[in-house]
Amino acid sequence: MPNMKEIKDHIKSVKDTQKITNAMYLIASTKLRKAKYELDRTLPYFNALRGEIKRIFRTVENVDNRYFYPPTGERSLPGTYGYLVITADKGLAGAYNQNALKEAQRMLSQHESGDNKVFVVGEYGRQFFHSRNIPIEKNFLYTAQNPTLQRARNITSLLLDLYKKGELVKIFVTYTDMGSGLESSARTVRLLPFNRSQFASATYEERVKIPFEFSPNVSQVLDSMIPSYVSGFIYSALVDSFCSEQNARMTAMDSANQNAQELLDELSMQYNHVRQSAITQEITEISAGALGQRRYTQRLEGDTEP
Repeated sequence: MPNMKEIKDHIKSVKDTQKITNAMYLIASTKLRKAKYELDRTLPYFNALRGEIKRIFRTVENVDNRYFYPPTGERSLPGTYGYLVITADKGLAGAYNQNALKEAQRMLSQHESGDNKVFVVGEYGRQFFHSRNIPIEKNFLYTAQNPTLQRARNITSLLLDLYKKGELVKIFVTYTDMGSGLESSARTVRLLPFNRSQFASATYEERVKIPFEFSPNVSQVLDSMIPSYVSGFIYSALVDSFCSEQNARMTAMDSANQNAQELLDELSMQYNHVRQSAITQEITEISAGALGQRRYTQRLEGDTEP
């Protein structure tokens, strides 16, 4: 059994660790609130942009655009698929990174017959793919911390440039959806090409009776709108993933704090037990010494009697 000094050192070490986990919990909580606030400020613009794209499809029939499947519906597209995988820069966030990477591996396995280009946000994901010899686009190195709209635009510019050149025929985004905030889940969304049903009205709105004039034409109007819409989606995915990471880290740190407190309670009980044992041992030794001394004194007194 460890002695009192060893137990006290262990208690001090656990308390120092608990201070770190408490600090990480508070930092994650602050980052989560800040990121959600920034997303809420930008969402109205992108929702309005989506509404305008829906209005175009309610106004004009059979719109032909490279960002959309034809009116006949989805079809198989041979060629290279692009996968944007969003992870964290570090661990200590529960199963957040593992779930996102499992989802990415599942998607990659579905297109093993064709070429794939992987774009990774987050150092954790980059290390994961490098360790498995899965090539990553070298010119795409972004941190997952502090997602910004400008960074989303840079990512969009790169992906759309490859898409317009024909180097990518489909683009998928794997990220972690924050959902209601109680439970996050990794998911994959096909970013391009769009299905027209994504912009169909759920309420079957009446067609626009007053015709719009598109200059120079509908396709070029969509060409100018889609990059902004894609930027908004990627920014939303970055923020959702970042918020999910912080939420997972808060959960992990809260669990660590609870485990540390349980360990401290156990160590305190063990320390008290060892201390009580030491006190009992000292009392026993003193009592035994006093008894021995008394007997020795009595024996001396008995020897000196006439």
